[in-house]
Amino acid sequence: MKTPVILATAACLLLPTAAQAGDTRDGGITTEIRQELADARREVRTELAQASRDLETDNLRVDNSLRFGDSGHAGKDLPRAEITPAGDFLVGGQRVAIDVPQRRQLLDYRARVIEVAKYGIEIGQRSADAALDAVGNGSMLGLVWGGLTGSLERRVEQMVKREIEPAVRGICRQLPGLRDSQQRLAASLPQFKPYATLDADDIADCESDVRQEFAVR
Repeated sequence: MKTPVILATAACLLLPTAAQAGDTRDGGITTEIRQELADARREVRTELAQASRDLETDNLRVDNSLRFGDSGHAGKDLPRAEITPAGDFLVGGQRVAIDVPQRRQLLDYRARVIEVAKYGIEIGQRSADAALDAVGNGSMLGLVWGGLTGSLERRVEQMVKREIEPAVRGICRQLPGLRDSQQRLAASLPQFKPYATLDADDIADCESDVRQEFAVR
């Protein structure tokens, strides 16, 4: 959740330079600043769209994903493990022998993880848009003063909380199905079992962790 604040702060840092460049107004904010915000929005969208495409075409690493709480330390010394777009399972760069049902399970698990990841990317896009909207909806003086006093940061955080918190809870609701897929795969493919780190406590704690995270903002 740091990205929106960083974007807003970066936009504020541009304000003095834009003010020195001229005072051409367009709805209370300089043309230069509007262009900077538009460029920032376009850059974020381009990068996130590329990240979404990469999920479909790249191998999915399972040795460093879906780590929660104490499970973040579990299996940290395990070899790199990946699921390819074709459903192969690689451990340390070597293909593990699998049968047709196991390949289907690997592809199912991969698809579920990618779905969660894409949902996270969508949330990132909405967070960035909310931050840029908060910055763009103020006057020149209001933006400068807000950046100096911290009111702009609070405005960004309030908008992000209002727009993003419900979406983040949506990730929590996807975890039970993802864990079921993970457990079926672990039972079927022993080599995958050490990488099945999502447990019931992680799912139970998810929404409470979200509430706590947003409560301090």
